[in-house]
Amino acid sequence: MNATLPVTLEDVRSAAARIEGVAHRTPVLRSRTLDALVGAEIFLKCENLQRIGAFKFRGAYNAASRLTPEQLSKGIAAYSSGNHAQAVALAARELGTTAVILMPEDTPKSKMDATAGYGAEIVTYDRYTGDRVAIGEALAADRGLALIPPYEHPHVIAGQGTAALELLDEVGDLDALVVPVGGGGLIAGSATAAKGLAPAIRVIGVEPEAGDDTKRSLEAGRRVSIPVPRTIADGQAADIPGELTFSINRRLVDGIALVTDDEIREAMRFAFERLKIVIEPSGASPLAALLSGRITPPSRVGVIISGGNIGARRFAELCGI
Repeated sequence: MNATLPVTLEDVRSAAARIEGVAHRTPVLRSRTLDALVGAEIFLKCENLQRIGAFKFRGAYNAASRLTPEQLSKGIAAYSSGNHAQAVALAARELGTTAVILMPEDTPKSKMDATAGYGAEIVTYDRYTGDRVAIGEALAADRGLALIPPYEHPHVIAGQGTAALELLDEVGDLDALVVPVGGGGLIAGSATAAKGLAPAIRVIGVEPEAGDDTKRSLEAGRRVSIPVPRTIADGQAADIPGELTFSINRRLVDGIALVTDDEIREAMRFAFERLKIVIEPSGASPLAALLSGRITPPSRVGVIISGGNIGARRFAELCGI
């Protein structure tokens, strides 16, 4: 199935070998309470416990580590709402180079501070009026930097797929894999790994209701643009799927479930109170889909909890604490 796709199972395996010992092999969490509520065996791949607090480090390091010494000597550029920013900043530091990151001016302060803390230079823009791709490409060109986009890159996608690769290696066969969807890189890599190993597995994406660009695009059979979403799941506030990611997802993703911001809040609260983990809104969306009944799960379900980057004050505000 994967032979003619731009990213293959072998690409994901290659990425796994490259990030081994640098990225964390994150734990898989089980909960009898969750299983009983959902009516299935649920396996949570906790990328909130990954370096920088999100899966993004996998793809960023895989891509950055493949740059030539000359490219690394000039530095790396990226554009991101937060987690990819931190991932590229840390990857640059690990590889002995520098990073310049373009970030929306309304990025949560915790993510902006963390990115700066890894040593990156931050340039801001207005996400509702500016084209981050055009601005980011111009910034990289002007400074002679290697640009690592958040999802439109085969090495980034392959790196993200290592989370699903690890999950299946640890827990064995699954009937379904549930993955949050923003630009589509995580689910593209995850679907590549999962269906490469188990072609019968169902891969289901989850988007916030306000940011249903991938669902609309899959239904239309082409990339559909929507107004920039206004949702608490800032990591999923994409207005159009990536061209590369969509070329994979339209072939490998079996469906998309939508969740409300209130359902995401409930999932964050449940994870904190019952699972004893802190997850950000985007990371909570697949759990929200299961808890709210938006997905009717088969017997064994893997879930990618994509990240946990949220400040204490923002977490308390969203959860009504």
